[in-house]
Amino acid sequence: MVKGPPELWAGPECTIVRIGDRWRDQIVETGHRFRAIDIDLIAGLGVRTVRYPILWESVAPHRPDMCDFAWLDERLAMFADHGIEVVGGLLHHGSGPAYTHLLDPDFATKFADFAARVAERYPHIRQWTPINEPLTTARFSALYGHWYPHRQDYPAFLRALINQCEGIRRAMAAIRRVNEEAKLVQTEDFGKTFSTPPLDYQARHENERRWLSLDLLAGRVDSAHPLHRFLIDAGISEAEIDMFANGDARPQLIGVNHYLTSERFLDHRLELYPDVEAGGNGRDLYVDAEAVRVAGLDGDFGLAPRLREVWQRYRIPLAITEVHHGCTREQQLRWFAEVWDTAGQLRREGVDLRAVTLWSMFGAVDWRSLITREDGAYDVGALDARAPIPRPTAVAKAAAAYAQGQTYPHPVLAETGWWRRPERLYSWSDDTSPIAPEGPPLLITGATGTLGQAFARIAAQRGLAFRSTDRAALDIQDPASIAAAIERVRPWAIVNAAGFVRVEDAERETSACMAANATGAANLARACRAHGIPLLTVSTDLVFDGLLGRPYLESDLANPVGIYGQSKFMAERLVAVARGDALVIRTSAFFGPWDRHNFAWSVLDALRRGEPVSASANSIVSPTFVPDLCHAALDLLIDGETGIWHLANQGALSWFAFARAIAEGAGLDADLIFARESGPARNTALASMRGTLLRPLEAALADFLRDVGAAGGAAPPAPTIHSAAIKVA
Repeated sequence: MVKGPPELWAGPECTIVRIGDRWRDQIVETGHRFRAIDIDLIAGLGVRTVRYPILWESVAPHRPDMCDFAWLDERLAMFADHGIEVVGGLLHHGSGPAYTHLLDPDFATKFADFAARVAERYPHIRQWTPINEPLTTARFSALYGHWYPHRQDYPAFLRALINQCEGIRRAMAAIRRVNEEAKLVQTEDFGKTFSTPPLDYQARHENERRWLSLDLLAGRVDSAHPLHRFLIDAGISEAEIDMFANGDARPQLIGVNHYLTSERFLDHRLELYPDVEAGGNGRDLYVDAEAVRVAGLDGDFGLAPRLREVWQRYRIPLAITEVHHGCTREQQLRWFAEVWDTAGQLRREGVDLRAVTLWSMFGAVDWRSLITREDGAYDVGALDARAPIPRPTAVAKAAAAYAQGQTYPHPVLAETGWWRRPERLYSWSDDTSPIAPEGPPLLITGATGTLGQAFARIAAQRGLAFRSTDRAALDIQDPASIAAAIERVRPWAIVNAAGFVRVEDAERETSACMAANATGAANLARACRAHGIPLLTVSTDLVFDGLLGRPYLESDLANPVGIYGQSKFMAERLVAVARGDALVIRTSAFFGPWDRHNFAWSVLDALRRGEPVSASANSIVSPTFVPDLCHAALDLLIDGETGIWHLANQGALSWFAFARAIAEGAGLDADLIFARESGPARNTALASMRGTLLRPLEAALADFLRDVGAAGGAAPPAPTIHSAAIKVA
């Protein structure tokens, strides 16, 4: 038994990958490059060791003898001041600077020269990962062709792997000439491949292949190795293989990078996957599916079996060197908690597992496409980099607690992750019926309204337990009704989506509007305070008069001009008095696919009938896609955020411009849209000083139009929002 919890390590996603003649740098795209405060944030979580990029392409991009260490000097000094040890990484999924590449015969020599220069600059660094995941990098670059040099043949794959492993061996030799105590921390993804019986031969091969980088470095590849003949046939000489034989490149610690999609299932039954492109090996066609979605693999699937395999094969100390899940917050939290628990269990079994690493500390950009597309798709890390100062999520808070030997009893952890639930399975499985969540529920008010229905739908999609209530079940204007509902449901939090929503009618029904929006919200806030549970309530951009001349921030003074806006502003003030730590979401002009009572639907319906549409050209708003709003609001609630947040899709435009964008995206006649100039010019668009969490309006509108089948059922093209009509917040 290894006593005590593992250490908490961390690392920013730092890939520099070449796609054709373009380089993409995740340190730049997540903003870490420009924020020195990130080092303090890492230290504040109790991190002991950090995997950190000292990357070849960044330090010496033009010539090997022209190294710029200025940025690193500052950052590494800050880590030293915090007492945080650095594992130096020199190449992370890259092919090197423009003067080399993975198939360059001199790659290893050039790489070792760079490693020597870095070691001389930073002799105090004791642990090194010269090249991250060499096998994975070789596959993606030279077997699948995703990254430079974009080859797709087996000899190129094996040559890229040998060059990297030889680069690691020579780099460590160069580093040890400076610091003879330097240790190799070698990372790799050891995900297993499963298959249907006809493809067992391919699965066996891939399961031997996953060990090849570590087998080479550990000196385990000889003439009896199952892949020795593949190496020789690919043009790898015996002399090159023999260079590893003495084991001088054997790692002192193995870093296991494991993701929920690391393990694969090869299936020859192509008809079961109509939406998945088939591949093959030249002998058979098959689908390379996600093993996590296949039933019957539970006994040999997952992180724990892989860690045990690595330990039994090499008997070298381990660390889990990447823990990240690009999903909703509760799933991210459940994944990190499961990994931490797994590490503890293996330590109790006697596995020398040293650490668990918060990877993707500041998130990642476009990893959904392996960075091959420039979609700008941001996946949140432990710290959300969309805030001016990266904001700790529930994952960061859990990690900080675990590092101190404490628990993190968040209510959403009562449920299992999606990867352990039957609804994850492919549709051809015998049992894909969802299981109702059984953990503490959310209580959602306003079950019959647009937002109440949307919050319920999104909670159901995410597997969050919830109870949705209408006025008969919970009347927010009646404290006794609220108390009874809380006693009955016992929620861990309340989402208030109830209220008076008819903006124009509010001018005639002032009392009803004030009672529903202000008094009701205050009643909920007092009840939440009495029971010690969080409250999320929704407000509006109409708390502003629109005369500021720019999008409004959370810090701007409210000055509503109508009864509806006044009722929401009063609600904000009363909630702040009753429960100052409530989460108040201001949003604007929402539209969505599930409720036809919104501007976007009315424009589509009119244009389909060939009718003209009149829309204001001097009233500027931030149209907000309801699914995006609900997802972001629930993430903030789970993170424990409080106070006022502005949540709106990025972009500000007039109702007239919005109507034209809808028409153009749907392929309808935009000339039927007419500008209405009546009334004062007002701009109630929303921006945020706390974090821009929702994606650009163009992307949200494209999804809306696709979801509603706006172009006769076909997926419509992305709408054009003219630069003259939009002001990006």
